[in-house]
Amino acid sequence: MTKEVRLSGSGGQGIILAAIIIAEAAIMDFKNVIQTQAYGPEARGGASKAEVIISEGDIDYPKVINPDIVLAMTQEAANKHAAAIKDDGILLVDSTFVSKVPSHISKVYQIPITRMAKHEVGKEIVSNMVALGALVGLTGIVSYQSLEKAVLARIPKGTEELNKKALNLGYEAAMDLISRGEKAEQMCS
Repeated sequence: MTKEVRLSGSGGQGIILAAIIIAEAAIMDFKNVIQTQAYGPEARGGASKAEVIISEGDIDYPKVINPDIVLAMTQEAANKHAAAIKDDGILLVDSTFVSKVPSHISKVYQIPITRMAKHEVGKEIVSNMVALGALVGLTGIVSYQSLEKAVLARIPKGTEELNKKALNLGYEAAMDLISRGEKAEQMCS
C-alpha cells in the first residue's frame, strides 16, 4: 500500500508544517515516508505545496505524480493541483475559499476548514490542524493517535489545547460526513 498525498494552499496557511506532521505520524505508525515541499517567493499569500508519500514497502520515486489524496485550501490550489488526482482519489477542499473543482473528480469533500477554525476554535491560524484532522478522518492514512502525538511534538508550547481542539474539530467533521454516508456535493468548474 502506497499513498501519495498533496497538500496545497497559500503561504501562511501552515501547509508545510501539516505535511511534516503527517510524515512524522506515518513514521510513528511504522511506515516508510518521503516528504517534499515547494512554495513561491512570497512569504505569505504565495502558492504553497507539500507532498507526502506513505508506504508499507519501499518508495521507488520521491515525487508525487498522481496523488491519491489532495487537500486544497484555496481556489488557486484546487485549480492547479486537483486535476492530477487519480480517478479514485479523494479531494478535500476548504469550502471557505474553494467553490469550484474539476468535474472529473468523483470523491470531493467540502469542509469549511478556515471558517471552523475561526468561529469554533477562535483562531484562524489553526486551520491547518482542522484540515489535518479532517484529512485523517476521511482517509485513515495515519492513525489519529500518531497524528495527535506528531502535532504535540511540533507545535509551540502553550498551544497544546488549542491545536488539539482544532485537530479534533476537523476529525469530527470528517466522521460526521462519513456517518451520514455523504460525499460532499460535487462542485463543477
